[in-house]
Amino acid sequence: MAEVTLLETRGLSRHFDALKAVDGVDFKLNKGEIRAIIGPNGAGKSTFVSLLSGRIPPSAGQVFFDGEDVTALPAHKRVRRGIAYTFQITNIYPSLTVLENIEIAVQNRLKPSLFGGASEAEINAEAIKAAEAVGLGDRLNETAGILAYGHQRLLEVAMGLGLRPKLLILDEPTQGLSDSEIANFIEVVKRVNETATVLLIEHNMDVVLALADRITVLERGQLLAEGTPDEIVDNAAVQAAYLGEPA
Repeated sequence: MAEVTLLETRGLSRHFDALKAVDGVDFKLNKGEIRAIIGPNGAGKSTFVSLLSGRIPPSAGQVFFDGEDVTALPAHKRVRRGIAYTFQITNIYPSLTVLENIEIAVQNRLKPSLFGGASEAEINAEAIKAAEAVGLGDRLNETAGILAYGHQRLLEVAMGLGLRPKLLILDEPTQGLSDSEIANFIEVVKRVNETATVLLIEHNMDVVLALADRITVLERGQLLAEGTPDEIVDNAAVQAAYLGEPA
């Protein structure tokens, strides 16, 4: 099957005074893949995905999503187009239950105004489905703020799924998770990928190698390399900049 581009950037840049956090990046992401973005601290990874999601505007360049130029669209309108972005720091409503958190996301998609849209029963059913997809189906009535950290990260992913995205962006999703939680998270992402393209920033190379179809490496705001996991591991420039010299 021919590859179909879902997201593309052309000359995408974001400068903060003299700092070139993202500097002229040309990038393509195909529908259905799991793509990892890696690079040393300060490489511009989080700034790059913030540009993709519309959380910050670019200094220059363009973002195209599903054939549409979305460069001028703010984040909430990109969500409507199918881009969901989970934050590096867990972003939930701690005083609400697991189910209520996910229902907020589902309602944002199905009933964006006070008039019309889906019924409460439909919103509830969609939220339960998203919870079950990440393994939280038995925790629907638990208060989000007292969940273990790993379960809070899963809740955040479930909220993203509640938006039924075409693209789910995960920013450091395994940060702070135990080994068993990471193993579970890998399986969750594989299930998510059955219905959505996944783009993740991740420092844990075991996770990257277990999940990614292709890897993009950023360094100092620029694209250093792209390729399959094997190609990236064997890339001398990537070894020098990020992975360390081979033994």
